[in-house]
Amino acid sequence: NMSNNAAVTAEGGEIGRAQALQALAACVPPSVHMNPVLLKPQSEIGAQVIVQGKVFGRATANEMQDLKPKLLPYVLESFAVLKREVDVILVEGAGSATEINLRKNDIANMGFARAADVPVVVIGDIDRGGVIASLAGTKAVLDPEDAKLVAGFIVNRMRGDISLFANGMQEIARRTGWPALGLVPFFEGARRLPAEDAYDLIERRHQRSNGSVSVAVPLLPHIANFDDLDPLAEEPDVDVIMVERGTPLPICDLIVLPGSKSTIADLAALRAQGWDIDIA
Repeated sequence: NMSNNAAVTAEGGEIGRAQALQALAACVPPSVHMNPVLLKPQSEIGAQVIVQGKVFGRATANEMQDLKPKLLPYVLESFAVLKREVDVILVEGAGSATEINLRKNDIANMGFARAADVPVVVIGDIDRGGVIASLAGTKAVLDPEDAKLVAGFIVNRMRGDISLFANGMQEIARRTGWPALGLVPFFEGARRLPAEDAYDLIERRHQRSNGSVSVAVPLLPHIANFDDLDPLAEEPDVDVIMVERGTPLPICDLIVLPGSKSTIADLAALRAQGWDIDIA
């Protein structure tokens, strides 16, 4: 996973908050083996590398391509540990199954699936649009050996009458040759779950409660652990305002500067936006 939102397991290791949330949903304690490789971005091209809960080092995007094959044994080791402890493992891919430009050293999608010999379900997001082309295109560019691992497809986040996409499911199945495993309706309740990506915060900024206490949070480029703000947002009298770059900080009762994985760069961004003047 790539995220600056981290959680700590009972053994003191660090994993992504998304994996900790998934453990909570599965009613099992979080483990470092659920997120054997965590990348914490520190710049536009570099990240801190956490392996099985501990700091492994730092790498640029280019360096990461050479590092991935060295990390695969750790990933397979974690997979083996979990296999001994549980009945079912759902392995979540990162990015896309068809990042063919990165396939050679891939450890987070089809590269892992091939190494671990596990069946793959390809999931398309209909809410983004173009899901038929996306899934048909996935089959078109997949390596034939990778494609053999695909057990079927799911279309996710369908709004409205799901019967309207029945023929779409049939068309995808016809063009890919993969079984249609399900069409999942849009689940509004998911909005209450902690956001995984800072981009989700931009959408959430519109969901203001008009509380009596207003809290402004500037969205810095490398914001980290922003779900620490969730308890504030849950208070009925508190209005948490996520402020995008290019927008002045509003008149408010409190300004919270969020955590950052790249402090100096985010301080420079804060000054470039003029937010330092707003704060003063």
